[in-house]
Amino acid sequence: MYILAFIALLAIAPLAYAQPFGDAKLGKVKSPSCVFCHGAKGIANNPSYPNLNGQNAQYLYQSMLDYQQGKRTSSMAQMMAAQLRQLNEQDLKDIAAFYAEQK
Repeated sequence: MYILAFIALLAIAPLAYAQPFGDAKLGKVKSPSCVFCHGAKGIANNPSYPNLNGQNAQYLYQSMLDYQQGKRTSSMAQMMAAQLRQLNEQDLKDIAAFYAEQK
């Protein structure tokens, strides 16, 4: 019985450690077009644009994905979709991780 419990513990142990959402270093490299509106550290230069610094990475990722898929329809949706068009899901996760780390 103890051996079975030990084997089960070994099987789930890797799941106990949080996996990084994306690579923030790569996200910085992949986000040059974001900087024009959202700033280099995620603080927007224009009050019409949202600040991205310190936001939840999953939220940022889902927002970008929604723009790509046409699920967001704000006044800036077409411009955002165009900016994100060439990025894949891992790119979005990396960019989200980068801006989530900014304080």
